[in-house]
Amino acid sequence: TTFHFITDGIHSALKKALDSANGKDVRIGGGVNVIQQYLNDKLIDEMHIVVSPIFLGDGENLFSGINLLDLGYNISEKISTENATHLIIKKN
Repeated sequence: TTFHFITDGIHSALKKALDSANGKDVRIGGGVNVIQQYLNDKLIDEMHIVVSPIFLGDGENLFSGINLLDLGYNISEKISTENATHLIIKKN
């Protein structure tokens, strides 16, 4: 695994990642703000979100101010277990 820290914007970071991946999947790491930028620009093809019923306190809401349906995303798969719900969200 290779990590590159890019500071000149999400489009530059994605281009660098895609060039380095040689056709393989690219995973985006970052906080809520980073993921929201990629979502708003419709640059994420698929997300795997795990929802766990654990009280952690206050924090940032990943989907605050974002309407996934309006951006062309939908839940393609949902797997529920005793401890978590796994959601696969894909761009149409």
